[in-house]
Amino acid sequence: MRALPYLAALTAGVALLGLILTGQRGAVPAAADEALPWPREGQAAVEVEGRGLLGVRGAQTPVPIASLTKVMTAYVILKEHPLRTGQNGPLITIDTLAEQESSSHDESTVYVIQGRSYTQRQLLQLMLIPSGNNIARLLARWDAGSQKAFVGKMNRAAAELGMTDTVYTGASGYEDTTRSTAVDQLKLARAAMGNAVLRAIVATRETTVPGIVGKILNTNTLLGTSGVIGLKTGSSTAAGGNLMWAARSGRRLVLGVVLHQRAGSPPAQGLRAALDSSERLVAAIQRVV
Repeated sequence: MRALPYLAALTAGVALLGLILTGQRGAVPAAADEALPWPREGQAAVEVEGRGLLGVRGAQTPVPIASLTKVMTAYVILKEHPLRTGQNGPLITIDTLAEQESSSHDESTVYVIQGRSYTQRQLLQLMLIPSGNNIARLLARWDAGSQKAFVGKMNRAAAELGMTDTVYTGASGYEDTTRSTAVDQLKLARAAMGNAVLRAIVATRETTVPGIVGKILNTNTLLGTSGVIGLKTGSSTAAGGNLMWAARSGRRLVLGVVLHQRAGSPPAQGLRAALDSSERLVAAIQRVV
């Protein structure tokens, strides 16, 4: 009788491997779906690039996504102001509001001083790596004149990507009214990883930026483990813990999204749960692919 769980796991693994190798799209075989250690709460979705979904878990009801929002902000900024590899882009001056918001104790910010200038690439780094909310809103104002106008661009971009269950109400994710699903965020992950500059930034574990004290550490602590090369964390009390991730498995890019882990608990607990759940998913896929 002890051999049965092993045989079941082996059968599930073979089914999952067959799905990946044949490039099957559409409905995922039950054995393949069950082969993945899905989180027990919230929602999740995983795909192999070019091969379609490996599986989806949880009701795909729009929920707050916190700082995963910044992936769309970066996507729109780079769509409106493209950078090539090695380019830094124009200088952008820190305004009064960005400095004032630096001192907020209620959200994730980066301390910046009014009048100092940073390149577009540096501000994208400060937004995506340590997750600076004030930098996200600064970039929105720089691009569109106001955060409200920029949010319109975000929602249009979401519609273009087929993100039918997503609504953005701010550039940073601070607002709980910004909501999406794991399946929708997977569509954004696919588009984001298609941009070489964005891909390089989200793969950065730590960096330094002139004028910013100390090393800038990425909030995604899975980077560099099990082939993980991105993408973005997000956490708040309402959103729980969230992670949009990308990992290399051989020659294939695997994308995943885990949302709404430990919602209602302190953000640090939710984020730890999202990282742990994602780590198990990535490890399982690496054993099969």
